[in-house]
Amino acid sequence: MREQLQSFIRFLCDERGLAPNTLDSYERDIMQYLDYLEESGVGSLAETGKTNLSGYMLRLKQKGRAAATQTRSIISIRAFYQFLVRERRIDHDPSLHLETPKLEKRVPKVLTVQEIGRLLDAPQTGSPSGMRDKAMLEMLYATGIRVSELISLDVASVNPGLGFIRCVGTSKERIVPLGRIASDYVQAYIDSMRPKLLKPSKVEEALFISHLGSRMTRQGFWKIMKRYAQEAGIEQEITPHTLRHSFATHLLENGADLRSVQEMLGHADISSTQIYAQVTRGKMKEVYDRTHPRAKIES
Repeated sequence: MREQLQSFIRFLCDERGLAPNTLDSYERDIMQYLDYLEESGVGSLAETGKTNLSGYMLRLKQKGRAAATQTRSIISIRAFYQFLVRERRIDHDPSLHLETPKLEKRVPKVLTVQEIGRLLDAPQTGSPSGMRDKAMLEMLYATGIRVSELISLDVASVNPGLGFIRCVGTSKERIVPLGRIASDYVQAYIDSMRPKLLKPSKVEEALFISHLGSRMTRQGFWKIMKRYAQEAGIEQEITPHTLRHSFATHLLENGADLRSVQEMLGHADISSTQIYAQVTRGKMKEVYDRTHPRAKIES
């Protein structure tokens, strides 16, 4: 069984080109399942059925594994079985009709407009790196794009003059509006500061450049944002995705329709966007309680 697992991991690496961390996750999930099968006296994957999978999922639940962890394990095991069927190493897929645990959708953490303002004002724009950081933060909040999309942008992907960016997301390319303030800082960065970050005689298409003269990395941007959050006095733990959450929530609070926000975020399914409506509904109740004449009973 372990030889079949190694074949599957090689397939994911060679044919699918998955990242090392993702490969490790697949291997760990499936290895734990194989350990369970061996403990249960199962000697071959061809002998397994839905009962084995159900027993394993019960084991994970009894160990207190979160629903997200259980779901990830099912996805890994299901992909493994599909590979084995496709390679004709087994003749049936016992994971075919296995139900996944329902995940509780957590309301995302967002920053207030005031906190956003402090964060965006933190970079000092007199230096090349400061202007770059200002442009990145302004763009992230102005567009709601993912940090992976931000660092993947090339200079040719941005048109500050017309106020839009061409972004390649997880599913397809989309055009996202870029507000005037963000456009002005991005243009200033491109014109005056980006050339100072480039290394001589090196051609680099990336929009945002690290101190090494190459494309900014996710880890590099995360460190930058964390530093500015501390300087801005933001006490809650934030990630680059916090700006994406804040972007969507603030749009909805100010009257944007859900479909438009879905398009700007690049969500394939509107159910992914609806989570932000929960945040705005909470805000709505707060505003109602504060402003409606008969929301409170006078004592």
